[in-house]
Amino acid sequence: MKILLIHNNYGIHTGEEAVVDRQIALFKEMGHIVEVYRKTTEGLRGTFWGDMKGFFTAFYSPGSVRDIKQILKTNRPDVVIVHNLYPYISPAILKPIHQAGVPVIMTVHNFRLMCPTGLFMRNSRPCELCLENGNEWSCIKYNCEHSLPRSIGYAGRNWYARITKAYKKNVDFYACITQFQIQKLIQAGFDAEKMIYMPNFIENVGAYHHTPLHLGDYVAISGRLSREKGIDLALETAAKTPSIKYVFAGSPRAEEPITTPVPDNCILLGHISIDKLNDFYKNSRFLLNTSRCYEGFPMTILEAASYGKPAIGPAHAGFPEIIDNDKTGLLFTPNDKDDLMQKITFLWNNPDLCLEMGKNAYQKLKNNYSSEVIKKKWSRLLDSFLEPKL
Repeated sequence: MKILLIHNNYGIHTGEEAVVDRQIALFKEMGHIVEVYRKTTEGLRGTFWGDMKGFFTAFYSPGSVRDIKQILKTNRPDVVIVHNLYPYISPAILKPIHQAGVPVIMTVHNFRLMCPTGLFMRNSRPCELCLENGNEWSCIKYNCEHSLPRSIGYAGRNWYARITKAYKKNVDFYACITQFQIQKLIQAGFDAEKMIYMPNFIENVGAYHHTPLHLGDYVAISGRLSREKGIDLALETAAKTPSIKYVFAGSPRAEEPITTPVPDNCILLGHISIDKLNDFYKNSRFLLNTSRCYEGFPMTILEAASYGKPAIGPAHAGFPEIIDNDKTGLLFTPNDKDDLMQKITFLWNNPDLCLEMGKNAYQKLKNNYSSEVIKKKWSRLLDSFLEPKL
């Protein structure tokens, strides 16, 4: 099968880019021919020309529409899989694909189809006003992007996609990474029959070796160090638990430096290589995610589980689906510092339970989130397009 995969990269490499790369590799392993159409905001986001261009192309990108029409004409893919389309590709490409009779599957990484920022977040707290009100005005009213021109642009492009029904008319299936995401899309009026549960995955999940010597001597925090990810919660909790060591792998945004004091029991590694990241998980005791925002499907939980490490995360959005409370990890009340500290202290002081939860997390990973499991799910979906229509 010939697959055309379309994605607009973000300004920096994100978890979404990693998932896109994994998906491309997965399809190739399955024997499909994959053509990739990609644009990027790298080096352009925040510049006058980049922002001006992105404002207009987010509504309609004539260059991308022209490119896609040419690809459809010359290569004739059997199916198109789209990821992020903003700001330089635009949902305008979906109509000519649909008109050409080529099925479209959209891999949904976040909540951008319902929320202009894609995060369901305002002032570092969950917010679903745009979904509840059925319009994008709240993004402008509350300046959710902390830049009025940008908030207007984000709200405007979502408004245009909504009133033109660019997604609802032209997307055949939505490959959603959590059941929570599916529920929200249905709540927003998207067709329930088009929803497919397709979680993130890890490649080549093999056996791991785990002994008490590998219990780990620190709490691992991996990912962007920002307020919506709860960096302040993690640092403040660390300050209250000085006997526990915390190691952070990741960096803050350049425009959003860490303002919370970093206690002596915390080590900030910054961005680290894949090889070092493997050792980072292997030598930890468990993973900690303090995210204030909903997130989509944090790959860090799967990465830690591949080394037999449980996770502590907030009890909202898709986290309760990924972390089985009291089995593969622990859930804490979002934004509750006392509950967070209690969960960290409890798991840290119960090494046997930590090991058992880690084994359970690994088994859940193998049963639900391995590449072999996801290959079968994709095969069933893609094969359905090859079946003769009655």
